[in-house]
Amino acid sequence: MPTLQQLFRRKPVPEMSEETGADSGRSELARTIGVFQLSMFGVGATIGTGIFFVLSVAVPVAGPAVIVSFVIAGVVAGLTAICYAELASAVPVSGVVVLLCLRDARGADGRRCRRLLLLEYGVSTAAVAVGWSQYLNQLSDNLFGFRIPESLSQAPEQGGVFNLPAVILVFLCALLLIRGVSESAKANAVMVLIKIGVLVLFIVLGVMGWNSDNLSPFAPFGWAGITAASGIIFFSYIGLDAVSTAGEEVKNPRRTMPLAILIALVTVTTLYILVGVVAVAAQPYTQFEGQEAGLAAILEKVVGASWPGTVLAAGAVISIFSVTLVTLYGQTRILFAMSRDGMLPELFHRVNRRTLTPVPNTIIVAAVISLLAGLIPINFLAEMTSIGTLVAFLVVSIGVMVLRRTHPELPRGFKVPGYPVTPILAILGCLWIIKDLRPVTIYVFLIWVAVAMVWYAVYGFRHSHLGRHEHVGLIHD
Repeated sequence: MPTLQQLFRRKPVPEMSEETGADSGRSELARTIGVFQLSMFGVGATIGTGIFFVLSVAVPVAGPAVIVSFVIAGVVAGLTAICYAELASAVPVSGVVVLLCLRDARGADGRRCRRLLLLEYGVSTAAVAVGWSQYLNQLSDNLFGFRIPESLSQAPEQGGVFNLPAVILVFLCALLLIRGVSESAKANAVMVLIKIGVLVLFIVLGVMGWNSDNLSPFAPFGWAGITAASGIIFFSYIGLDAVSTAGEEVKNPRRTMPLAILIALVTVTTLYILVGVVAVAAQPYTQFEGQEAGLAAILEKVVGASWPGTVLAAGAVISIFSVTLVTLYGQTRILFAMSRDGMLPELFHRVNRRTLTPVPNTIIVAAVISLLAGLIPINFLAEMTSIGTLVAFLVVSIGVMVLRRTHPELPRGFKVPGYPVTPILAILGCLWIIKDLRPVTIYVFLIWVAVAMVWYAVYGFRHSHLGRHEHVGLIHD
């Protein structure tokens, strides 16, 4: 039976940095990612989810005031991103949030954070993969007059049998990650630049369809609708913390990681708001509900031709591929860090000698996420990702304050401005959005946390290297 002291054991944060080579430049994984590529990881994981298909879920809840919902979600995400930047500069290791979220202060809190991030990344990867099939169908229809049958492109709850395109997407991303992180980062950077160009095209052409009448009534469902939509939208900001999972594969991580987070934040928030404003001004809010490939459909109506919708659909297909790639990457690195700590079987820490990538880890994660993407509808996946993201963001904001107190001596390449007001506002913002999520989402989330606690009691506590005062080296295939 574990003692109270064992349950609240902790590993010194400086030791975590030393283990992973944060200051020496050495690492179990190859350091190949620079500022631009890492920024593109953050932008790639974020832009796409919220813009390309969440509008069809959020606009019916808030009306044209979804613009305010994007601003609210962006402000809360921005406050937390600033906290992430400080954590990443202080302890720049893979899965920094997994390893650091209050773990230095209290081991039990670190385990809670790991459970939240497992939910956040795994479910979000499934959610964006589900949305991919909508734009793939739109593109295929415009180019070849062919649509994938609903039975093979929808979840059972939506009248289908299995979402096959979503499953194919997950495994394509897994294959790219297995080849190597440097190749994946370069491919992602190209896809992100294409995505940004496509969204700029939407803004420029969409303004031609501006109709102020579509903005009235601005908030038909009141303040409750605005905050509820913020909760739905929030999952699209997960990409900002994907940057923190790459700590052991980044050059000069103490400088690179916070800079990349801030660049991604500014880029993402600006594009989200601009596209949201143009979309609701170009089309009545009542037409968003159930609309597939919404941005492509809006452009086709505005221009009166199919080519803009085809270009945008092609951009969305590429965009959502990059989102899936980065969130899948983040999930595997979280499990890699947990396995190194003994919280999961050593299989998740096994790295291929040639590619220096965790191949078994990637294959297992892809298989599980494929089942979620193939069988569960997007609206439920989106809300589950939101609550996981919000609670993880909340814990990060608390973690900044704890680390300031417990380890003020740590070198920090970036410090949260307005401390302690900024992290406190981030915490309050997260709680405010959580309270308006549907009860079923909160119940499922609590069940997930309970299941994860049982896993820790049965396996994690007994095998934790911290508990056994052990440290393990890299395991090669």
